[in-house]
Amino acid sequence: MKLADRIKNLGTETAFAVGAEAAVFASKGNKVYPFHLGDLNIATPQNVVDASLEAIKDGKTGYCPNAGVPSLREAIAEDINKSHGMDYAMENVIIQPGGKPVIGKFILALMNPGDEVLYPNPGYPIYESQIQFNGGVAVPYSYKEGPDGFLLDIDSIEKKITDKTKLLIFNDFQNPMAAEASVEELKKIAALAIKHNLFVLCDEAYFDMRYSGKSKSLASLPGMKERCVLLYTFSKKFAMTGWRLGAAIAPKELAVILGKLNTNDESCSNHFVQYGALAGLTGDQSPVKAIVEELRKRRDKGYEILNSIKGFKCFKPETTFYLFPNVTEAMNNLGIRTYDEFRVTALEKTGVSFCTRLHFGSELPGETNRYVRFAYSGINIPEMEEGLAKLKAFIEK
Repeated sequence: MKLADRIKNLGTETAFAVGAEAAVFASKGNKVYPFHLGDLNIATPQNVVDASLEAIKDGKTGYCPNAGVPSLREAIAEDINKSHGMDYAMENVIIQPGGKPVIGKFILALMNPGDEVLYPNPGYPIYESQIQFNGGVAVPYSYKEGPDGFLLDIDSIEKKITDKTKLLIFNDFQNPMAAEASVEELKKIAALAIKHNLFVLCDEAYFDMRYSGKSKSLASLPGMKERCVLLYTFSKKFAMTGWRLGAAIAPKELAVILGKLNTNDESCSNHFVQYGALAGLTGDQSPVKAIVEELRKRRDKGYEILNSIKGFKCFKPETTFYLFPNVTEAMNNLGIRTYDEFRVTALEKTGVSFCTRLHFGSELPGETNRYVRFAYSGINIPEMEEGLAKLKAFIEK
């Protein structure tokens, strides 16, 4: 068999490999504290489950329109308009089998082979994978530490824009860093996009996963709606990671193309699940608030313990369900030089499983600090306390 040349450019989510290592460790009788994968161990709201089951009983098990069930598209447009202060219509909304397909379809619709695409590094690894797999040139941009959180390196972004740069992938409320752009940063990104005629993928998977304050979208700034595609997902807000349902919100001309890509790729998204999502959006929101409140408690506990570990420096984010501490001093104190040695040693000595900065892109020139990511969405507080206490004892021995 001779595989297509493009396959060599296809990346993956290496966080799943960390999970596989943790599973092997657990199979030998060891207890694992899973901070590695951003899944949720919180139940999907009951009204979503009930509405999906009712839709199955009602025969909603066949094909539906390629762009999605109209009532759900209308509800998403209304939800976005309320949270973003915008004026989208049903025609702007194209239902997808999860948020991830929006990334690939955005690139397929707007990038030609050889075009350059700016993407965040550290960042969600599927960005780079899809850019390169589809023949584009992946150009990374990064963040730097500020006094209270991570800041966009705006100057670096502008210097990397060339006449071949066509697209910008912007993941505010960011995985893995939990970084959130300020209003001033959003204005600067918008100015760059308009000046250089860039189309932007606004990955807003964590837009509603916040503990205080109010999220603001890049797309809501003047001149940006017509050049932005929003990535919307039910996975986080409604604890529906395995249900695989999301949406792209795009200018109408582009939305038509995204719908056509749906027809080619999967025909349509799961029919009956869309009615569950509709119930989630239009029904009682107390289960959603309960999910966020549980995650807030976990964030507070994780931040408290991690920041108490000698050699760890951790910001307290208001969004996502990730903590991204600087562990440079801790690694130096232990005499550990590489990320893999640190991660594997921590797993073997304490059972704590986490991802490192390298699971979210290669180190960039000039990087000297070391970071690891703790996802607290899939582990309860008693296990968090137990596992992180063991990690603290190991680091400070």
